[in-house]
Amino acid sequence: MPDKQQALREAQAGTRGENPWKKACCILCSLNCGIEVQLGGEGGRHIVKVKGDRGHPLSQGYLCEKAQRLDHYQNSGDRLETPLRRRKDGSFESIDWDTAIREVAEKFAAIKARYGGDKILYYGGGGQGNHMGGSYGSATLAALGNKYRSNALAQEKTGEAWVNGKMLGAAVHGDFEHCEVALFIGKNPWQSHGFTRARAVIREMAKDPSRSIVVIDPRRSETAEKADYHLDINPGTDAWCLAALVALLIQEGLVRSDWVAEHCCGYEQVQPLLVSVDVAAYAAICGIEEARLRETARRIASAASVSVFEDLGMQMSVHSTLGSYLQRFIWLLTGNFARQGCNGVPLPLVALTGASKGERGSDAPPRPRVSPVAGAKIITGLIPCNVIPEEILSDHPGRYRALLVESGNPLHSLADSQKMREALRALELLVVIDVAFTETAREADYILPPSTQFEKPEATYFNLEFPRNAFHLRKPVLEAPQGSLAEPEIHARLVEAMGELSEDDYASLREAAQRGRAEFAAEFLTAMASREKIAKYAPVVLYRTLGPTLPKGMEAAALYWAFAHQFVQKNAQAAARAGFDGDPFSAGEALFNALLEDRSAVVFADEDGYEGSWSRVRTAGGLINLAIPELFPEIEKLKQGPAPHDPDFPFVLSAGERRSETTNTIIRNPASIAISGNVALRIAQEDARRLGCESGDRVRVSTRRGSVEVAVEVSDTMKAGHVSLPNGLGLDYQPRDGGAMRLGVAPNELTDVADRDFLAGTPWHKHVPARVEALP
Repeated sequence: MPDKQQALREAQAGTRGENPWKKACCILCSLNCGIEVQLGGEGGRHIVKVKGDRGHPLSQGYLCEKAQRLDHYQNSGDRLETPLRRRKDGSFESIDWDTAIREVAEKFAAIKARYGGDKILYYGGGGQGNHMGGSYGSATLAALGNKYRSNALAQEKTGEAWVNGKMLGAAVHGDFEHCEVALFIGKNPWQSHGFTRARAVIREMAKDPSRSIVVIDPRRSETAEKADYHLDINPGTDAWCLAALVALLIQEGLVRSDWVAEHCCGYEQVQPLLVSVDVAAYAAICGIEEARLRETARRIASAASVSVFEDLGMQMSVHSTLGSYLQRFIWLLTGNFARQGCNGVPLPLVALTGASKGERGSDAPPRPRVSPVAGAKIITGLIPCNVIPEEILSDHPGRYRALLVESGNPLHSLADSQKMREALRALELLVVIDVAFTETAREADYILPPSTQFEKPEATYFNLEFPRNAFHLRKPVLEAPQGSLAEPEIHARLVEAMGELSEDDYASLREAAQRGRAEFAAEFLTAMASREKIAKYAPVVLYRTLGPTLPKGMEAAALYWAFAHQFVQKNAQAAARAGFDGDPFSAGEALFNALLEDRSAVVFADEDGYEGSWSRVRTAGGLINLAIPELFPEIEKLKQGPAPHDPDFPFVLSAGERRSETTNTIIRNPASIAISGNVALRIAQEDARRLGCESGDRVRVSTRRGSVEVAVEVSDTMKAGHVSLPNGLGLDYQPRDGGAMRLGVAPNELTDVADRDFLAGTPWHKHVPARVEALP
């Protein structure tokens, strides 16, 4: 008979037989479902099978089709396994890690000495669902004296974050599992997910006559097809639609006045602005029947619970920050906060806007409030992506001279690739830390290739559930190739090469770590208080001292020891209800051990009900602030109607639609995209007839920034005057039988950095004036 304990261990680890299943995580959207993978193929390094992890406390075995493409991420032809240095002729040569680290450190140090560390911009901080690198990167940024940062959130979420900060002092998320009404604004969760078990929840809601889905989206998306109310607004009119819905709540007496009076402030300032809205006029502007708007407002107001999710369809369009403000009135004026099925404030283990952005705590120097050249507002520590070229292509003394990119591809994903390309080439130094040879990496002076997320410990900080929340400290399922290093090792070597840390700084802490974590904790806290370097470079110090005492392959998890203890100290009751109780040190150790040992996610917080969200509202008196005077003029401007269309560009182009094969740039598999053929410009039937074209025909798409030729797909999901291109394309593909081809177009060759939100600077990718012409 087999050893019972061994059988039990195998069952707990999800392993049996010669080809075991290994638990991991899908990284292809912000949801990051727990998965199990089976390895095979050449050298046993290919992901040959994927299934959902039924032991994962949140995803519970849920998985969509995107995970079937994870092997391309792991074994892409663009995968880099050795550092590269650009030659004078523009080509690249392989170099060893010692040379790469030494030269990169020397060149960054020279720029810091000549111009100051504030002339070094940092872009990135962790790929999709892989945020550990950003946490360790904070040490390198401290050594560089960095002050300015940006990443993809600054072209998506900063307007919403600013509004959240003004109104609640915290970020919010919906409880879609339990809500009676779900409202999605510019959001297609069938493709982009964004909450646990997204497709399963949508199916359940669509089948339940007592529940309703409301979608505000010009296109009849996959989610809109299942909606009870699809408000297919004219592109760019989200703000008019939302203002009309809010006005209807006020005009028809649907506001929960008692709840608002008890929990909010500032209503008396905004009510006159919104009650005077001409609903009929706004309905005409957004192309929706007034009766349909009234029906939708009444359905929302009558629901026992409402959850709302806004996303890129609105956040990358005109009036995006204003839209973020207006949509909050829909669920706040109806009292849909901090209850089951409503929006609430999650309790994270690691705050995404903190550790993953390199923030070093309250004792760190204050961050600038505006960018040095454009004077653009800095929100959550990030400069707007659309001003990056302006911050470089200038004779301003504060312009950026160097750029460190980590797990990001700004040349492809940010607006105006032409201008971005020019800016990157104007830098004195461009260093890229990335697993793949991306468009941005091809412009770099040095490329430092990290291990993939399957070859090291990793974690996502998109932990948005409440009142129970879970964190998945993933374990490596593959050995890293000899030529790559994990980000903690890369950043540790850079900090050491710049002369900031040495063996002398580690010695006493290493000795304490060998004696046990209790003695290490005492020594570490003493060192943090008495030695500036230890506090300044804490992630690297933990990695070099505590890391070697952790299980083999998990050395990089050392930083999460600190995160676990910090969480327990700040949130003792929530941790205790999750099973991590006792004295603070013992509870912190128990949580860290659970993170280390559990192959699935660990429930680290369990609050008693949904009311805990109120404790995280960081405003005066704990009241939700409804008045943001900076946006009052924008509400008034809506009365003037939309800006007139440029007759030279009569279409509205959505540059970067999420489709099944193009979900994000981390998984652009040219072979599968070529097979699917899903690279075309989608166009409405009415527009296709007018242009005299059919599916498969080629057209020319022109904007103020460029012109491309592309095949069309005639679609009944599009409104007249609205066209869309998929994201992530413009790829060169060489099939095995020869005949190189270009797959689709890179949409940001058509966008303009000047088209951006007045406040947050977020781009208008989803509202690009365009002209479409049929080709012979």
